[in-house]
Amino acid sequence: MNFSFLTPVPDSVLAHNELLSTQALGRKIRIHSDQSGIPDLEGIQIAIIGVLENRNDINYIGEDFNLNEIRKSLYALFPGNWHTSIADLGDIHKGESIEDTYYAIKTAVALLIPKGIIPIVIGGSQDITYPIYRAYDALMPMVNIANVDSKFDLGDSTKPIKNTSFVGKIILDEPYNLFNYATIGYQTYFNSQEEIDLMDKLYFESYRLGAVSNDITLVEPALRDANIVSVDLGSVKGSEVGSRQQVSPNGFDGKEICAISRYAGISNKVTTFGIFEYKPSSVDDLTSGLIAQMLWYFIEGVNYRVKDDDFSLEHNYQKFITLVDHQELIFYKSMKTGRWWIEIPFLEEINNKLKRHTLLPCTHQDYQDACNNNVPERWYKAFQKNCV
Repeated sequence: MNFSFLTPVPDSVLAHNELLSTQALGRKIRIHSDQSGIPDLEGIQIAIIGVLENRNDINYIGEDFNLNEIRKSLYALFPGNWHTSIADLGDIHKGESIEDTYYAIKTAVALLIPKGIIPIVIGGSQDITYPIYRAYDALMPMVNIANVDSKFDLGDSTKPIKNTSFVGKIILDEPYNLFNYATIGYQTYFNSQEEIDLMDKLYFESYRLGAVSNDITLVEPALRDANIVSVDLGSVKGSEVGSRQQVSPNGFDGKEICAISRYAGISNKVTTFGIFEYKPSSVDDLTSGLIAQMLWYFIEGVNYRVKDDDFSLEHNYQKFITLVDHQELIFYKSMKTGRWWIEIPFLEEINNKLKRHTLLPCTHQDYQDACNNNVPERWYKAFQKNCV
């Protein structure tokens, strides 16, 4: 694979790594260095890529940044009882144009995923999610994105892409590959009523910060159904990060954002995980430490992925049928993992997107709600999108 656009991990980070315990995570990662070049990716399951691009940040004033402190914090952690093999491929620097950087990101992701390697992308502005999404154009017909963010980032799609409007570009730019978009942790006062109404009109999912903080398991099905998970560090409360990183006094705390990262790792469908809007400071090791721990939990989740058995065989699942407003809802519970799904029916008279019965991740609570004559919201929105 040609990764000529990637630059090695800096020697200063490698020197720091050599001083760590031989049991530290950094001593077990295959690292792209100036001396050894791109590491052998045979058997690698996760590849870390830094993207030093932030020119589409609406607050960009020409500053550069690096990811050295994140790498130092991550390398210094101790791995769990893992069998996951990891490589750090170094950084994609700013191209002559932003489009050049986007092309490099798209190329890297499109090369890794078919090899069964999950890219972890750490970057500046969150518009980097757009070229990651475009990498899937040749990989699958429909893509689900989960965005952990205090804002919907819909923006004005008629204007050039920015970190506050990349989702609008994803929705409206051809080819139209987006099936579902879920925002996790949105805060109402950061989003206009027009954007909130548009999310509902498009049958996209949105989870308010308060609801998620009250029950973190609410977001597990959305993450289980996502192909791309993009995290905006602005979704984390200001007290949990360094002074340059502080966006809002409200947001997820460290435990919650790490739990979300672990859910993303456990999901069998997630094939790209990204953390964005990092703003380093010479006196800040709090933010880099939190990002390192988020990565640690994502990697642990990947290590503990369990593929549910084929639901075509009756002994692999329990089937539950309930009637809601004259609509038969069919639920499945995996005998192996205890996870729940709900069936989205195929309607022959409608030119729908799925073309077949499909199973949508849900919770046991969704089944209980259906038993009480309440249609699960995830089922309703997926069914409506299927009929469009």
